[in-house]
Amino acid sequence: MPRNYIPVAIKALVRERANYCCEYCKSIEEFATENFTIEHIIPISKGGLDDIENLALACFGCNSFKTVKTEAIDPSSNTLVLLFHPRKEEWSDHFGWNEDFTKIIGKTTNGRATVIALKLNREGLVNLREVLYKWGIHPKK
Repeated sequence: MPRNYIPVAIKALVRERANYCCEYCKSIEEFATENFTIEHIIPISKGGLDDIENLALACFGCNSFKTVKTEAIDPSSNTLVLLFHPRKEEWSDHFGWNEDFTKIIGKTTNGRATVIALKLNREGLVNLREVLYKWGIHPKK
């Protein structure tokens, strides 16, 4: 089935709503080396729609690791749980930062599973966060 076209105006609304940050790893779009994408939180292949409530701004890395995943194993409980859903959940309820703001810490089963599944602490991201934190740019408010 061909993918539906997402209008430019909807893409702009999704970007603005996300404050121009990846809704998973909180990378800042203007510092990305790859284009950010508008991704389907619930993939079309799993019944998701092109509705704005099912769309999220994601960096290339998070989108690539998420693909069609909607659940993953929580490493602490070893149970299958839903991934973080940016429209239904608050990021800060599920994630926090380590003391130097370079690594994302999962605070819940969903948060921990998402950190692992989407590789939210990829080496390049950790390095970029360190530099941006020193410049007072990360984390973006």
